[in-house]
This record gives sequence, C-alpha cells and structure tokens, in this order.
Amino acid sequence: MENNQKPKTNGALLAALIIMTGLAGVSSYLYFDQKKVSESQEVTISERVEELSSTRVKLDSISTALDAKIAEVQKLGGDITELEKVKAQLEKDKASLRRGNRVSLAKYESKIKQYEAFLVEKDTLIANLQRENATLTDNVRVLGDENTGLKTDRQRLSDSVSTVVAQNQDLSSKVTRAAALKAQNVKVLAVSSKGKVKDDDSYKAKRLDKIKLLYTLQDNPLTREEAKEVFVRVLDPQGAVVSDMANGSGTFVVDGNETIYTTKQTVNYTNNNQNVELMYTRGIPYKPGKYTIELYSEGFRIGSGQFAVR
Repeated sequence: MENNQKPKTNGALLAALIIMTGLAGVSSYLYFDQKKVSESQEVTISERVEELSSTRVKLDSISTALDAKIAEVQKLGGDITELEKVKAQLEKDKASLRRGNRVSLAKYESKIKQYEAFLVEKDTLIANLQRENATLTDNVRVLGDENTGLKTDRQRLSDSVSTVVAQNQDLSSKVTRAAALKAQNVKVLAVSSKGKVKDDDSYKAKRLDKIKLLYTLQDNPLTREEAKEVFVRVLDPQGAVVSDMANGSGTFVVDGNETIYTTKQTVNYTNNNQNVELMYTRGIPYKPGKYTIELYSEGFRIGSGQFAVR
C-alpha cells in the first residue's frame, strides 16, 4: 500500500510544478507586454509635448510678425482693421493651446499655414503702401520745389514791382521838383514909418518899420499856371523864425515836418518871369544882425535872400 501512494505523490508534485512553470511564463509575458505598452505610451506623450511646444513657438513667432505688420501699416497710413481682427483670433488660438483643449495639432498646423499665408499677403500690402508713400513723398518734394520756385518768382515780381514803384515815386518826385516854382533875385527893401523905401546892404533898426520883399518867379513849362501859395520865413540872427500868430503867421509842412512861417501870399502864376512883391509889418523893432529870407511853395524851398540890421 505504501508503494502505491508514492507514485501518486510524485504525480501531484509534477503537475504542480508544471502549473507553476506555466504561471511564471504567463506572468513574464504579461510583464514584458505591459512594459512595451508603457514605453510606447511614453514615446507618444513625448512626441505630443514636442509637437505642442513647436506649435506654441510657431504661434508666438506669427504673433510677433503680426505685431510688426500692424505697426508698419499704421506708420504708412494703411487700414489695420483686418490685421487687428486676425491678431485677436491668434490670441484666442494661443490661449486655447495653453489651456490644453482637445484640439488636434493637425488643425493648428492648418491654422498656422493660414496665418503665414495672411502675413505674406500683408507683405504685399506693405510693399504697395511703401511705394505709394514714396510716390507721395516725391510729389510733395516736387510740389515743395515748385512752391519754392513760385515764392521766389513772386518775391522777384514783388521786388520788381517795388523797384518800379520806387522808380516811379522817384520819377514823380523829380517831375514834381522840376515843376516847382523858382524864385530869383530875392531882395529886401526897408520901408520907414513915413513910407520911404530904401535899398541898401544894411538898415538902421529905428528906420525899419516894414520890409518890402521883391522876387522874380522864373518861367517853367512844367509848372501849371494857377494860383500858388508862397510861404515866407524870416530868420533872425540866432536862426529863430520871426513870427506873430496875430499878425498872419502860422504853420505849414515841409518834408513831412510842420514848420512855422512868418507870412504868406497867394500869387497867380503866369509863367512869364513875373515880378512879385510882398510887404510885411512886424510891429516890434528888429534886433541888430543878419537876417535870412526863405521862400517856400508846394512843399519845396524855391528861393532865399538876406538883409542886415544895424
């Protein structure tokens, strides 16, 4: 009986050993299979991370290029509305990628290609704007040169007009001066209180009650024959004007300045070397010394003479 139990025991051990060996084999297979799956998953995750990183870099690069395009178009005076819309969409795509939303990278690659094509299109726009701006700059420069030329021509014309006006004024002044009266042979005679007239180089003050002025108005074909007002200035030995406002003295203008005159008279000019005389009564005695007579008409000094009092 004991001999019959040994084979049975050995058979059971052998069966157990075979089962254990099989289990060990299955475990090894499962272990190695799981390891291969894990390694495959690690490779997939690594590739996914790398692709995400590459996509982010591309989007950031496009964003930088888009900012540059917006700045350039704005500087050139172009419309940046479309550029700003694309920029806003790009920022949304970048934010979605950062959040890790389940969007296929293939879709991002498609968008990246669209963005790149858009940038190329805007390069053409910028090139056209640059050409237009260069043309405008050239036109502005040409217009500036023409404007400068016009200003120069206008200045030359203005200078020419000013020159002509000055020449005309000078000519008019010369003609006016040439047409002025000319008084010659100016002489002063002494008239006593008794009406006695004396012609001398020097007169006694006590015998000088009035002075009688004689002069000749020279003929001049440029002078109009009409009534002329002649102003007489008598200057004392100190150069002061002998005047008495209550006795016919007043003021007139010579060379733009108001000047006192001693007396005046109206002469009907006949343009035939006419002789003119004027009687002037001072009312107070003359001081001893040398006196000067000046005659003026139409703003010009037309003659002068002298007399002395002792």
